Formats: sequence, structure tokens, C-alpha cells
Amino acid sequence: MPKVLHLNKSAEEGVRELLQFLLESGRVKGVFTLRKVGESGGVAYSLITDPAALEEASPLFPLMPANAAKVLSRLTLIEPAAKPIAAVVRPCELRAITELIKRSQGSLDNLLLISSTCGGVYPLKMAVSGNIEEKLPSYWEAVKKAEIAPDIRPACAACEHFVPYNADITFALIGNKDVDKQCAVYMNNDKAEQFVSGMVGKLAEGEVDPEIIESLRSKREARRKELFDALGVNEGFDVQKVFEKCIGCRNCSKVCPVCYCWVCFFDSGGDEHEPNYYETELERNGYGQILPAPIFYQLVRLFHVSMSCVGCGLCADVCPVNIPLWAVALKTAGSVQESFDYLAGRDLEEELPITAFKPEEFAAVVD
Repeated sequence: MPKVLHLNKSAEEGVRELLQFLLESGRVKGVFTLRKVGESGGVAYSLITDPAALEEASPLFPLMPANAAKVLSRLTLIEPAAKPIAAVVRPCELRAITELIKRSQGSLDNLLLISSTCGGVYPLKMAVSGNIEEKLPSYWEAVKKAEIAPDIRPACAACEHFVPYNADITFALIGNKDVDKQCAVYMNNDKAEQFVSGMVGKLAEGEVDPEIIESLRSKREARRKELFDALGVNEGFDVQKVFEKCIGCRNCSKVCPVCYCWVCFFDSGGDEHEPNYYETELERNGYGQILPAPIFYQLVRLFHVSMSCVGCGLCADVCPVNIPLWAVALKTAGSVQESFDYLAGRDLEEELPITAFKPEEFAAVVD
């Protein structure tokens, strides 16, 4: 059973206190976390080395300006971190970096991974409008009661994997009725115990309450079904209808944590048509579509990411024409991963199905 350190601090203060302890003790040389930017209420992922700068850190702020996995991948792609870094990430971000590591797109060496049982985040448009702060009381009230917070992104409201896999340290937020007064720091392995050793607090043994977790999971499963029903996704979806609004901006691929190609096929010119193609289209139809067919782009992207999609929802967050990409991704990825008994980011040692041949897979098809 893991060791747990109880702190008489709010969860946000508790995470900051842990990060300050790690920096001041020299056990880490840097902290990767969300930090307030300017006076507009914005946050951005930052690497902090000065303990005093942690006053600006906002590690549990319910906004995902980018998927941290993509940032950590860039930070460690050329070579691993030379010195220990504590990284505060959400469960879906942790799963995404696990998938990227499997593809040699970064390194976990010298990273201390800190996560939490996650209440979800708000859509990016709320950061633009600047009204997240006024929603924080209701957000934390929902976290206390293990309920779905109002107005969070649909992808978060439908997420069943809000307990982190593979985190060294977990802060238990969901169901903590005193989350604004005290918090629990779960040390999930020996590495975590060594880093936290000596920090002031009440040490005990325990685990995250499974009943509380299952309570919220069942609520999210029900919400997911409601959302899918409303979009008509549960019975499959009409590809033409779903993607007909796509304008080919490719924002979804740029923010997706598991889209990592340096040069995307769709940015290479490989999908451009010869002039005679447009001549034929004009003769046949009287018009020709200049942009590459959006359905082709979307289907290729789904094919590429479905095995490793973690359902973070950023694709839908940045879509300028409001295509429910989060639902399409969750439905498609869920079906693909279930076919291989695979969950993206669950286990670093679990082989990617596309790289491992198992004769027993799809035996019914072979027969």
C-alpha cells in the first residue's frame, strides 16, 4: 500500500509547497508546471528554476492551454533532462507522453511525474473571454462532491480515465470534501518516497478511495452516453455530415499530442492536384474544390492517431467550425483500442499493437 503524506493546506497550496520543497532541497533543478501569465488570467506551461517564481505557479488551474505531453516531448526529444525535473501534468497528458515515449519522441529520464485525480478543464474559449475565475468556486465544489463540474469541456465530462496511470506522485482531489483546507500526497513508488522524504506533514499509508472514483466514473459514463446520443455517435456517424464543415485549417493536428510528424503529409504538397485535375472537375461539374478534400484529411488523421488517442479533447477545442472532434476521436479510438485490448498510455511496457504481431488477434477474421 502506498505511503501518503497529509498536508494541512489546500490542494493548490499543497502542490506548490511540494514543488518548493523539491526545488529548495535541491532534489530537483527545475519544475514544469502551469504558470500565470500577465494580468489577464492566462496560464502557460513553464520551466521554473527559482523557488520565488513558484508564487506565480498555478499547477491545478482547470485549463489546458496545450497538452503538456507535446511540450515535454520537445523538451526531451534531442536528449533527456540532464538534471531532475518535477513535472505536474494531468492524467490524459501523462498517458500521451507515455505514448510518445513508446515512439521515441522524448524521454522520461530524470522526470518526477506529479499528477492528480482530475476534475477536468474548461474550454479554451473561456480563457479568451476571461470568465474562468468566476467559475472556480462551482468547479471545486463539484470536485469535492465527486461530480461533473458545470461547463467543463465535453471530452472531460465524458472521460473515464481521470485517475493517473504511471504517476510517481498523485494528489487526491476527487471526493476530498476539504480540498480547500487539506490534501493528500500519494507516493506511488520508491522513487517518489525518496524525493518527498523529509517534507513536513503527517505520514501514513493508504490509497485513493475506489468507491469515490467509481462514483464519478459511473456519472461520466452516463454523461458520455448522453452526449453521444445527442450527437448521434453511439450508432456510428455519417462521415460526410460530420466533416462537411471542415475548412482544412489542420488546427486539430497541430495541437494533438500524438501527432508528432515533423512534416505532415498534408503540409508536404503530396496531396496537391495537377492542373488537369481541376480542368476535368470544371468540365464535369462547372466548379472545382481548391482545398484538398477535408474528409480525406480527417480520415487519414483518425487512422494515424486512433491507436494512441488519449481523449484530451484539444482537437475540438481549437476547431474554428465547432466540429465535435472529441466525440469522433473517443468513439473511433475506443473501438480501435478495444479491438486490441489496449489502452493508450496505460503502461509504458505495453507494446504498441501496430508494432507487435500476435497470431491470436482477430482469429475470427482469419478463420
